[in-house]
Parts: sequence; C-alpha cells; structure tokens
Amino acid sequence: MEEIAISKFKATCLAVLERVRKTGEPVLVTRFGHPVAKIHPPQEFPKPVRQFTDLGGTMEIHGDIVGPISDISEWDAYQDSKEPDEK
Repeated sequence: MEEIAISKFKATCLAVLERVRKTGEPVLVTRFGHPVAKIHPPQEFPKPVRQFTDLGGTMEIHGDIVGPISDISEWDAYQDSKEPDEK
C-alpha cells in the first residue's frame, strides 16, 4: 500500500483520489509517520430490490387526464369572480 504525507496529500488530493479510483489500490495518509487516514475505492453496493410490483404497461387512460372534470361555469369560484350584472 502506498503511503503519502498529509502535506503532499493536501497539495495533490484530486490526483491521489483519481489514482485510487483508476487503480483500485488504497493509499495511506500519514502525519509525522503515523497513519491518519486510509483512502480506498468504494465497494460496489448491490442495487436495491424493488419492494413494489412493477406496474409498467398495466394501466389504460380513458379520456382527458389533464383538463377539468366539469364545465367551468359550474365552479363556485368562477361564479364568485363574475361581476354582479353578469349573473
């Protein structure tokens, strides 16, 4: 395992991280010869298992799913916004 002084690691942090990512070899960061941190590539995590059934392709759309469900003239808010002489 490669060892690197903390001062050199600070100056070349991004390059050291990229080297660990590419090679997969861990790097030991030391301060005054004593280990401070160990940098290693991340372990591969398995993809999470879906908890719900995949419903893709099982639904059908009938009619307009975006527009209003009734005529705007039936809405109370529309009635309240009209001028008194328009009723």
